[in-house]
Amino acid sequence: MKIYEYRKDSLALLYEALNKRSPEGQIEVEQATAEIIRNIKERKDEALIEYSKKFDKVELTLDTIEVSQKEMDEALNSIDRNLLKVIEKAAANIQDFHEKQLEKSWFTTNEAGILLGQKVTPLSRVGVYAPAGSAPLPSTVLMDVIPAKVAGVEEIILCSPPVKGGKVDPLILACAKLAGADRVFMVGGAQAIAAMAYGTNVIPKVDKIVGPGNIYVATAKKMVFGTCGIDMIAGPSEILIIADETANPAYVAADLLSQAEHDKLASSILLTTSKEIAQMVSQEVAQQLSKLPRAQTAAESLEKYGAIIVTDTIEDAVEISNNIAPEHLEVCTKNPFDLLSKIKNAGAIFLGNYSPEPLGDYFAGPNHTLPTSGTARFFSPLGVYDFIKRQSIISYSRDAFESAASDVAAFAQSEGLTAHEQAIRIRVNGQEDKKDNITVPVSGTEGK
Repeated sequence: MKIYEYRKDSLALLYEALNKRSPEGQIEVEQATAEIIRNIKERKDEALIEYSKKFDKVELTLDTIEVSQKEMDEALNSIDRNLLKVIEKAAANIQDFHEKQLEKSWFTTNEAGILLGQKVTPLSRVGVYAPAGSAPLPSTVLMDVIPAKVAGVEEIILCSPPVKGGKVDPLILACAKLAGADRVFMVGGAQAIAAMAYGTNVIPKVDKIVGPGNIYVATAKKMVFGTCGIDMIAGPSEILIIADETANPAYVAADLLSQAEHDKLASSILLTTSKEIAQMVSQEVAQQLSKLPRAQTAAESLEKYGAIIVTDTIEDAVEISNNIAPEHLEVCTKNPFDLLSKIKNAGAIFLGNYSPEPLGDYFAGPNHTLPTSGTARFFSPLGVYDFIKRQSIISYSRDAFESAASDVAAFAQSEGLTAHEQAIRIRVNGQEDKKDNITVPVSGTEGK
């Protein structure tokens, strides 16, 4: 890996290179994706079948788009028993973590007869996309389906493209069954996103689509947003490591490579205050890279989007990290918790030499569907909160309304919205309401 001294001009070049990985602004991709979405909207399953033949080399029919429950059961039963135990442990950790994110409805009342509150309602139907391109990601199925189940979503459907043999990857099917997906469809790419967003005769329309994918999937999610909700527009994987002289070079190198092997657009960056650590990590990366099955992918990633930057201080490293806003941030310093309050932007933060990023990918419990490409500045990891709606509740008694009426009418009048003003004044000056008033209970707060 290339080693750079900390200079603002070189950092500008790094930021520019990282920004080029974003799905934004790639005209050819956007045009192709828009055409796919238009065809799915107009021709529905017929277009799905055509795209599956074109892109996945699979001959689908209306009867084979959906994976049967029998096939899902067979996939689950076919898993090696030891691996199944590991997956079940991971699923339990993921469920336990996300149950702590559950929100409750709440209400407040006062003596004046005002009730205000927030009602929490799960989404009715959610679509999960599970990629299976260069490497199927069954762990993503657990991370995306389990929080939706915890939130109380009524129906969860999953789309995943076929792999070799013209079937959905059996581990993806097994994890879908284990996590509680209700229906699975063998479609992938932008066409799967369009099908879930607009609905076909076979695939139902969903309220929200979650899950990562390639640039066409990410672009399609961006384009259907507004027709349905999306979690985020996920870009290529990335890791940033902040290390001091106490870091273990072999550990740091291994963690950088853990992201570089994902994809040639992945980014792996080390920020360190130690020139010695920088040199040793660079050597370790070269040694470990030569032994990886996906060495070519990792090497391309490191060449274009990898860097080791030697900073003067740890504070400089934190500032650079906050500007990049990485998907995964590892802090491998003597006292990693000392930096936690200074870190503003990161999808997931791994503290200490024994908290490597793969723990978060598979097992620890926090979600691994994370904001990328700098969007950790304003996005959060996928969670239970992505599968609920919050509805505001307002109820005034007659006395409370009359007390506020003149203030509300004045505000409406100031905006020139006379119908708003009339809706207030008619209740004060109009005919006597013959119906019984709603009685607001005075009970402090209530949770549900």
